[in-house]
Amino acid sequence: MDLYKQKFIEFMVSCKVLTFGDFTTKSGRKTPYFINTGKYETGEQIAKLGEFYAEAIINNFKNYNVLFGPAYKGIPLATTTAIALAQKGVNVGFCFNRKEVKDHGEGGSIIGAKLKDGDNVLIVEDVTTAGTSVGETLSILKNVANLSFSGLIVSVNRQEKGTDGRSAFSLISQDYKIKPRAIVNLDDIVEFGYKREVCGKILIDEDAKKRIDDYRLQYGAND
Repeated sequence: MDLYKQKFIEFMVSCKVLTFGDFTTKSGRKTPYFINTGKYETGEQIAKLGEFYAEAIINNFKNYNVLFGPAYKGIPLATTTAIALAQKGVNVGFCFNRKEVKDHGEGGSIIGAKLKDGDNVLIVEDVTTAGTSVGETLSILKNVANLSFSGLIVSVNRQEKGTDGRSAFSLISQDYKIKPRAIVNLDDIVEFGYKREVCGKILIDEDAKKRIDDYRLQYGAND
């Protein structure tokens, strides 16, 4: 596993973004672990998060000239990632959408880089579970200009089946024809965290590992 992936898992734990216990997802599933990206709360943390996104993008994507962050969580993600990429010598545009179209001033629903025909967009999101939010994002963007899409980058791929039995990444690849990638996936988290001390305690002990395995038997996917 790449070193930056290991560092990212440690970073999520230190920020209390990645936790283990008893949780319920938005879809109603009872899960033994939870990823809450709303826990990033300082300038130092969001700057570091951008560096991890930038590293993953450089390793996985080449042809893009604009980052798009869907409102609301994608807004700071696209912003900090654009800054981190610029610091690595990759200067690209970034933009995000309003939830409601502005009917005064310059109007419109997109803030930041002015999207135009031929732009190649990379979507920046937090976590993907079912993949359905990507369809909503593409609908917004396709109404703005004739765009190409380099792909989707998220922080964590939970590697779960959606309602139709496919994983989120399979749905995104097959239905929307874009490439999804994550900084880390659940396999990475389990491989790195099992019986390993992180931030002063074992991240995934025997009990947590069994509960994750049982959960994945019911909901898990390979990609």
